[in-house]
Amino acid sequence: MAEILSSGEALERALALLRAGDVVAIPTETVYGLAGDATNGIGVARIFEAKGRPRFNPLIAHVADMAMAERLALFDPLSKKLALAFWPGPLTLVLPQRPGNGIHPLVTAGLDTIALRMPRGFGGDLIARLGRPLAAPSANSSGKISATTAQAVAADLGARIKLVVDGGATPVGLESTIVKAEGDRLRLLRPGGIAAEEIEAAIGMELLRGGAAGIEAPGMLASHYAPGAAMRLNAGTVGEGEALLGFGSQRADGWRRAAAFLNLSEAGDLREAASNLFAYMQELDRSGARTIAVEPVPFDGLGEAINDRLSRAAAPRDNTQPTP
Repeated sequence: MAEILSSGEALERALALLRAGDVVAIPTETVYGLAGDATNGIGVARIFEAKGRPRFNPLIAHVADMAMAERLALFDPLSKKLALAFWPGPLTLVLPQRPGNGIHPLVTAGLDTIALRMPRGFGGDLIARLGRPLAAPSANSSGKISATTAQAVAADLGARIKLVVDGGATPVGLESTIVKAEGDRLRLLRPGGIAAEEIEAAIGMELLRGGAAGIEAPGMLASHYAPGAAMRLNAGTVGEGEALLGFGSQRADGWRRAAAFLNLSEAGDLREAASNLFAYMQELDRSGARTIAVEPVPFDGLGEAINDRLSRAAAPRDNTQPTP
């Protein structure tokens, strides 16, 4: 079973594992990540093995600073502006790879682009000490609910990894927002921990949406973030035996007969809702209910990312992977 160490005492142990080509679960400001040296094929392969992740799904490479980022990718002016505005933080940029950057091909799933992010806190410190970028998808079994606590990581992956670094509950609670420059415009590939409106304000233009050509970045599979229970969205009523995931102060009809009930935010605060989303989905899934009904969540601000995760969690699960 994985050892759990606090972030204050785990740095040297984590470095030793990463240098040996192993993986470590680490806290970030978004969700917990399963980290491996992005230049080490054995370490990267262990990420896929531990998660049961399909090889066609690329990983985000995490960097310590702009100098490291520019050794890995070619920055256009628009992407550079966003990096300076939002890094370190929950923004991922998809960029052309710099030739000879040393990133193992498994990280990019054969694409000529690379997804880069600069995390805050323990992750950034770890990368700086290692001196190499870390590939770090969410620390959970592939397609399942992302972990926002060390305990959730250990319950899922504890038998498959050696170390979980405990940094407490993650403050953002949603994965990073992913964008990609297309000429003089930016396309939103995945809504996340930075609201699209914040990015649009920083660049002075609207983000393009839709039209992505296949899987260009992590988190783009139709079915993802899924609990064991079925999910029913925009519920106005609660069926017998269903669990209920609420939002705000107005309840779905029949909510008192729910098998279990949690409210993402009684005050209707989307930031609070985002930070609670995955942990509450996990708790309701453990209630034994076969279906989790979800009250409507508005689409503005972080609501776009919350609804993205809910829709992927509710998607059909019998055909979630493209034919190789």
